[in-house]
Amino acid sequence: MHDTGILEGGMNIGRGEASTPRQAPLGTRVAFTTLDDRIAPVFDTARQIYIIEARSGRVVHGSREQLADNLPVQKALRLAELDIEILVCGAISRPLHALVMAYGIHVIPFVAGYLNDVVRAWLSGRVDWNAFAMPGCCERGRRRFRGRRGIH
Repeated sequence: MHDTGILEGGMNIGRGEASTPRQAPLGTRVAFTTLDDRIAPVFDTARQIYIIEARSGRVVHGSREQLADNLPVQKALRLAELDIEILVCGAISRPLHALVMAYGIHVIPFVAGYLNDVVRAWLSGRVDWNAFAMPGCCERGRRRFRGRRGIH
């Protein structure tokens, strides 16, 4: 079961508004791709992100931002402009993954689930990424970027 609110400073802000499984360090800005109240299934076509800045395991700032829906370079550039350090997303193409990483942004791909559940797990510092793996992604899908032919 999931809760539809995300905690900001310990308060529920509601629906309208995580390769390091550790808790986000002080001041780290993490972006989660969203589609409604879930992690967007494909970053390449995602149009919205939810950004958190966490301190001591609590969200001190959360906001939604729009992403360009045309050129992949614009998506990566927007993340860099927003000072994103970590991107948590669903599937992502190899070229866009490489582009985002070239901006110094760590990518945690192949994540699925309700946004609030993923954010809470991230904040807890005890993320079991297998619990949030996209269907069909074995072993968190991380091997898919390690040279296996034909698989992104």
